[in-house]
Amino acid sequence: MAANQTAIVGKLHLVDYLLENGIDVRLIFSPEHGFRDMADDGALIENKTDCTTGLPVISLYGKYRKPLPDQMKGIDIVLFDIQDVGVRFYTYISTLHYIMEACAENDVRCIVLDRPNPNGFYVDGNIPDTAHRSFVGMHPVPVVHGMTIGEYALMINGEKWLKDGNTCDLVVVKCENYDHNTFYELPVRPSPNLPNQTSVYLYPSICFFEGTSISLGRGTPFPFQVYGSPLLPDKGFSFTPRSMPGSGKPPLLGIKCYGTDLRDAIERKFVPSPRLNLSWLLDAYNDYPEKDKFFTAYFDVLAGGPVLREQIISGMNETQIKATWEDGLEQFCKIRLKYLLYKE
Repeated sequence: MAANQTAIVGKLHLVDYLLENGIDVRLIFSPEHGFRDMADDGALIENKTDCTTGLPVISLYGKYRKPLPDQMKGIDIVLFDIQDVGVRFYTYISTLHYIMEACAENDVRCIVLDRPNPNGFYVDGNIPDTAHRSFVGMHPVPVVHGMTIGEYALMINGEKWLKDGNTCDLVVVKCENYDHNTFYELPVRPSPNLPNQTSVYLYPSICFFEGTSISLGRGTPFPFQVYGSPLLPDKGFSFTPRSMPGSGKPPLLGIKCYGTDLRDAIERKFVPSPRLNLSWLLDAYNDYPEKDKFFTAYFDVLAGGPVLREQIISGMNETQIKATWEDGLEQFCKIRLKYLLYKE
């Protein structure tokens, strides 16, 4: 099965639940951050043995991103249960892709246990250039795709995005009492630096800062709820990143950063909002004194090409940038409709 710390049944982990009920679980595939514990973002993870069950845990965020044929031998079903947050950058949908691809190539059924999408109530963002495909942007979908991971799996299959146009034997077990207007609060943090609902709601809009010289508060108790830099003007708020669990070597470690505090974004009704907010990114760029050092190479990876960076540098405002997304979003939404399992 493919799972991490979010695969819970009540208070029991799904693996433990299956074993208690006599299901023959052979091995576990784990995504970025690992299986039961949560490693730092981007940290490569080795294969290991689960100390609770003794089962082998095969990392799909280490030497390999896709299960090997030998690892698929003797397996009838891969059960996928990983909580997603509905954003193109989030690597769990890329892990889903490679698991489906391995299932297709080895005649193994893939069963996705669907979970609600906490950002499933809207669709927004640019469609990436497929020439800039990466593990944080494998498919031609907007930043916020508005689909559960089960619906997304149906789209991967239906649009024939797997290698050589293959499709896998796919079953999606639907959620009960969910629709796309549901504001769902996650019971378990999906990754170490999305610790609460505020960070989950802000993530789609401010994750672009990961491709800049700006800190997103990694190494503080409030990651993805603030942003800042020692070079931004002091407007009364500051923070200093420290080494801590889940963020051992955060950007700008030990350096005082000045910036913006968004911890009260829900109270101020910035989120939840049915649109991406580019104003924070644009404001930071405009305030940053060394504009030639604002963007890193990773920005184009997140954005799926150089267009967004070039638009910001040219001085386009949020309305102008979003106008360039409209045709792509319209086309995507028509495709998306084919795969929805839940009412809009």
